Amino acid sequence: MITSNPSGDRIYETLRVEFADRTVRIRLDRPEVRNAFNIQLVREMREAVAAAGKDDDVRAVVVSGSGTSFCAGADLNWMREIIAQSYEQNLKESLELSACLYELYALRKPTIARVNGPAVGGGVGFLSACDIVIASTAARFGLSEVKIGLVPAAISPYVVRRIGESRARRYFLTGERFDARRAEDIGLVSLVAEPDQLDAAVDSCLALLLTSGPEALVKVKELLRTVPGMSFDEARLFTAEMIAGLRVSPEAQEGMAAFLEKRKPRWSA
Repeated sequence: MITSNPSGDRIYETLRVEFADRTVRIRLDRPEVRNAFNIQLVREMREAVAAAGKDDDVRAVVVSGSGTSFCAGADLNWMREIIAQSYEQNLKESLELSACLYELYALRKPTIARVNGPAVGGGVGFLSACDIVIASTAARFGLSEVKIGLVPAAISPYVVRRIGESRARRYFLTGERFDARRAEDIGLVSLVAEPDQLDAAVDSCLALLLTSGPEALVKVKELLRTVPGMSFDEARLFTAEMIAGLRVSPEAQEGMAAFLEKRKPRWSA
């Protein structure tokens, strides 16, 4: 499926990108290979995420997969190509994947991974880089890189942040597969829904995001990205300055006025 991005000036070949209700929905659109990614998909994902980040009309982003899979990891044909390439070319393309994951993780807008089916290897990386992960009970997960002599390198910063080092040690080393309920238990998944309720669960979460202050959501993401790496002394000043600035901002002034006047704030209308 070839579609345009929200601004209508870009055509994608490996993604389906749609904009409605203040939300960009990005679907990995290679169902014939279970949405396995290659370097073209990585580059197009970077473009789609950047476009969503720059568009003031976009309030949230949903990432999903076409067909019955979320993402089967790296495309086998791409892997055949890269094993024949030089170290320098492998490094270049690996850095592009790392940049793609970081740009999704650091996007100023909240992101939801709609995991409609199996997610393996790099597919787990894509969902781990999102803020909220809602998975179908039909989804299965695996970090099986070790089975082919590789490691989950580029995705590791995001997976470890979601499930912690102890669990990452188990699943990175064994490469074992697990279901959606186990993924929820270990923190990889935020919420599990039956397949026929997956869209309703995503829409319910979107509704909550869209009634929150847009700038407040940006600052929440900044907090989560920044504070864990700070000392207490650094965090004390950073967080005090942030909340002081927000209290006098137009958005917070409107939000507090709406609360006191028992009405909806303008951004949720």
